[in-house]
Amino acid sequence: MMAALAACMATSVAAQTPASPSVSPEAGTTFVQVGRLLADPATGVVQRDKTLVIRGNQVVEIRDGFVGEGRIVDLRGAFVLPGLIDSHVHLTGEQNPNSRLEGVTQSNADQAFVGARFALRTLEAGFTTVADLGATNESIFALRDAVRRGDVPGPRIIASGEAVSIHGGHGDVNGYRDDIMHMFTGESICSGPEDCMRAVRLQVRAGADIIKITATGGVLSNTAAGLGQQFSDEELAAIIDAAHRMGRQVTAHAHGGDGINSFLRAGGDSIEHGTYLDAESIRLMRRDGVYLVPTLMAGDFVARIASGPDNFFTPAQTTKALQAGPLMLDMARRAHEGGVRIAFGTDSGVSAHGDNAGEFVLLVRAGLTPLEAIQTATVNAAAHLRISDQAGKIAVGMPADLIAVDGDPLTDVAELLDVDFVMKGGVVYRDAQ
Repeated sequence: MMAALAACMATSVAAQTPASPSVSPEAGTTFVQVGRLLADPATGVVQRDKTLVIRGNQVVEIRDGFVGEGRIVDLRGAFVLPGLIDSHVHLTGEQNPNSRLEGVTQSNADQAFVGARFALRTLEAGFTTVADLGATNESIFALRDAVRRGDVPGPRIIASGEAVSIHGGHGDVNGYRDDIMHMFTGESICSGPEDCMRAVRLQVRAGADIIKITATGGVLSNTAAGLGQQFSDEELAAIIDAAHRMGRQVTAHAHGGDGINSFLRAGGDSIEHGTYLDAESIRLMRRDGVYLVPTLMAGDFVARIASGPDNFFTPAQTTKALQAGPLMLDMARRAHEGGVRIAFGTDSGVSAHGDNAGEFVLLVRAGLTPLEAIQTATVNAAAHLRISDQAGKIAVGMPADLIAVDGDPLTDVAELLDVDFVMKGGVVYRDAQ
């Protein structure tokens, strides 16, 4: 019994330890020779003919010219920039005609292995850090920790685990037999301020790095409950207070303007989706420096599926997809024009993992310049997730997370759809040369 308790305690501590840079299996020195280098996207300055000196998992020097001997990576003809950050993914699944069945047939272990496959696919697409905002606790925390230990390849994972949601709302189990729904309703589902404080505390105890809540209805919950506010104002305040007291930021899945604004007034930290945000939302977000994660790929995906010949959504999902999906591009445009801070996030798992860079194209359609779009997935996302000391730029003393493409993404952001080289923590995971 004592041995089992010790093992459980070790697992709990590991789950709540802040992410640290992955360690290269060899502590030798690598010289990465770079033709064009966007080391700090905040500046937009592209340097030429540089050598990144990498020792172990860190950048230790940036030298002028092409220098070095021994282990050399030749990217002299490439454009190099920091590893990308996706602030909203769901690694342990992907929407398909069998998704609703998979939810009640796959074990947590099954989902962790599925997540390992999608984690590698995401990493090879150039995303060296992700925030996973909705998966079973056991599956995603195990995957996060396995990547951190180096047991499986994948991006650095910041994980919320199960979303804190209301009974019967988006985030709870909907549309199955009543006994099935009771069986699958987790401890993060709550009603009333005190119960919702309990749910937050249990998520922190389980190992959540960030608290994700469903402040409004959602498109893919199989219930005709709309997209408006679902938590009461009192519940929102209790959730945010409990999370902040335990050192966790709170991000909200939120479509309806009423839910967005109530969450912001309660002191919430960031908004996922934001479909119906209004002038008041923009004012509150600017006032408090709140980040918007617009997930334009999700809106595009659900609208295409719901209106296409092979629609596999339920009637309730289809109605909401056709309502919300087409509005998201204009929402991002209004937010950008209004001066809202934007962090890159795709909601991948709704759309396909590995296609994450499609979000850049949609952000540019919404009015961002290519540089601004790249900033959302580097310096902005790092600031949003509070990991600016670990990700978002290439600098001495930081983890050696970098990617390379052939063309110039500042001219054509679609270049990021075809990443040729990926290094995370000094380890090369993709080299198309």
